[in-house]
Amino acid sequence: MRMLLCTVFCILACSAPASAQSSFGGTSGVPPAAASGAAPAAAASPQPAFKPIRSGSPVAAAKSRAIELGVGYSYVSQAENQSKRLGLRGLDASATIGSSRLGIKADVGYAQASNVLGTGRHSVVFSYLAGPVFHPTMHRNFNTYVHALVGGAKVGGPVLTSSGLILLGGWATGYAWAVGGGVEYWITDSMAIRTGADYMRTSFYDSSLVVRGQYNLKTTAAVVYYLGKRERRRR
Repeated sequence: MRMLLCTVFCILACSAPASAQSSFGGTSGVPPAAASGAAPAAAASPQPAFKPIRSGSPVAAAKSRAIELGVGYSYVSQAENQSKRLGLRGLDASATIGSSRLGIKADVGYAQASNVLGTGRHSVVFSYLAGPVFHPTMHRNFNTYVHALVGGAKVGGPVLTSSGLILLGGWATGYAWAVGGGVEYWITDSMAIRTGADYMRTSFYDSSLVVRGQYNLKTTAAVVYYLGKRERRRR
């Protein structure tokens, strides 16, 4: 009898830990980590609703239309006759309205040469032209431009005839055009130095006293003032 009671007591003592251990592996709702005494894992933090800011160059703001005003020195190499050219010096003024790349330009030039052919008289080229101007490249401190201008010109001065006779004065007004380009070197955001060259067509009397086209080379150096904010690329 004593042997039987000892056997029953041993069976009950061994089965109690086994039933307690099996209760944590079931569906009682208690997580295993909590049952074993370990600290519960922290809940995952939510992802931010915004993306991180990446470094990069800022996008340039849109630029409004502006006006360029220029005034400076001009030199015109004029075909006096078939074998000789005449140099005229004077002033050139221009105004351009448009965007940073494309605009409309108006140009007025006056150039004069004194004591032409030893007559004591002067020759004059007065031109008034307008047309589109385009800036193909733009950099931080300079940009380039090309233009095509049309209009009229008044040319006057002594005329050497084919017989050797010199007419002291004559005037011719007619259609004119100029194509060319140059470079603008910016000193500040509102001021620049412009240099350029044009192939300019005017009309005047030839040695047979017939009005014909003249093809001249015109160079300019001017100071440009910019009314408005100019777009300037950094390089």
